[in-house]
Amino acid sequence: MNITVVMQQLVGGMGASLLIFVLTLLFSMPLGLAVAFGRMSKFKPLQAIVKVFIAILRGTPLMLQLLVVFFGPYYVFGLTLPRSYRFIAVIVGFAINYAAYFAEIYRSGIESIPKGQYEAASVLGYNKQQTFFKIIFPQMVKRVLPPVTNEVITLVKDTSLAFVLTYEEMFTVAKQIAAAQTTIMPLFVAGVFYFVFNAVVAFAMERIEKKLSYYR
Repeated sequence: MNITVVMQQLVGGMGASLLIFVLTLLFSMPLGLAVAFGRMSKFKPLQAIVKVFIAILRGTPLMLQLLVVFFGPYYVFGLTLPRSYRFIAVIVGFAINYAAYFAEIYRSGIESIPKGQYEAASVLGYNKQQTFFKIIFPQMVKRVLPPVTNEVITLVKDTSLAFVLTYEEMFTVAKQIAAAQTTIMPLFVAGVFYFVFNAVVAFAMERIEKKLSYYR
């Protein structure tokens, strides 16, 4: 066993997992806010469509959604996509799945703000956009941070599901090396990676939560 080569492969897998994690958060968190707005819309057809969207994404396995995103263009439109589309499919699948979860978290946070906050903002002469971004949004962020933290930690572990599209993230690389070298050490290294990664994420989110608790 060439230790140097094995470590290079594992480091490459770690980088792939980190990339999935970062890009999923980058796209899913703002998309989740847009979906939350649709879910709370007074336009009933839009609200109904968004409710169905959320129900499907929360009610079906992420693994199945990744397969649909990857194979959908071929079976629906007859498109033959390049191999590089695997990575795009992974990010799209993860982003829309987590956007559905974030949307419901955001909605619960927004709806938990007392109506008096809106009335006070109106008295101060704020329009709807100013009311939301200057008064409602900061309070919503504080309230939803704990459940958002849970979803972010889950995402760390869910990155391993990219294997279904044969995208070589950390866990896939570890399994390949373990099978080729007949040793469980790469899987142990992968386990340590996910544990440390989760610990770092939890610590960072806890620090953010403490900074936002400025009234305590």
